[in-house]
Amino acid sequence: MTTTGQAPTRKLTAKGLATRERIVRAAAELIYEHGAQNTSNEQVREAAGVSGSQLTRHFPTKESLVRAVLAWQADSIVARHQAPELGELDSFAALRRWADSYIASQDMLRGGCTFGSLAAEVVKTEPTHRDAVADGFERWQALFRRGLGRMRERGELRPEADPAALAHLLAAAFQGGALLDQAAGESTPLRDALYGALDYIESFAAAR
Repeated sequence: MTTTGQAPTRKLTAKGLATRERIVRAAAELIYEHGAQNTSNEQVREAAGVSGSQLTRHFPTKESLVRAVLAWQADSIVARHQAPELGELDSFAALRRWADSYIASQDMLRGGCTFGSLAAEVVKTEPTHRDAVADGFERWQALFRRGLGRMRERGELRPEADPAALAHLLAAAFQGGALLDQAAGESTPLRDALYGALDYIESFAAAR
């Protein structure tokens, strides 16, 4: 999926779009490694291979670049949750495959969730980004809500199962488990958190 998150406010040429995406990708990598506060425009410029004028043309302020990275990271996490093997996340098996794909990955050991790590930082330091953070989490949880809602509609989950509450549970288990994985340097916390959340969801399975 090729995206730069936020749409540019003016129409860009193909070359301009490619430059913008290169900047956002470079910034996303640097911010993931070092945090937004510890990433300078000069570091982004060098990593993206652009001039200072190109950087400021696309992102006049540091805040505009951080917002673009937030949107790009949200796009990325949503795209990963829409992988063909996960379908619509509307079955117990698909939810288990989703959990297993992250537990088997080393991504969480490196720096936690790409979106969640940045979100946690900017919510505290840049309250003006709160809407971008909320939008990213909403888009992600909406995938779970839709899938769980379909399961309830098909009678696979009992009527008292609340898709919104269960989506919150999955997101919280993922974010908390990812942070604990990062601290511990191994994937047991994320596995325990996700499997525990899935066990709870499966406790709402309709009797067959």
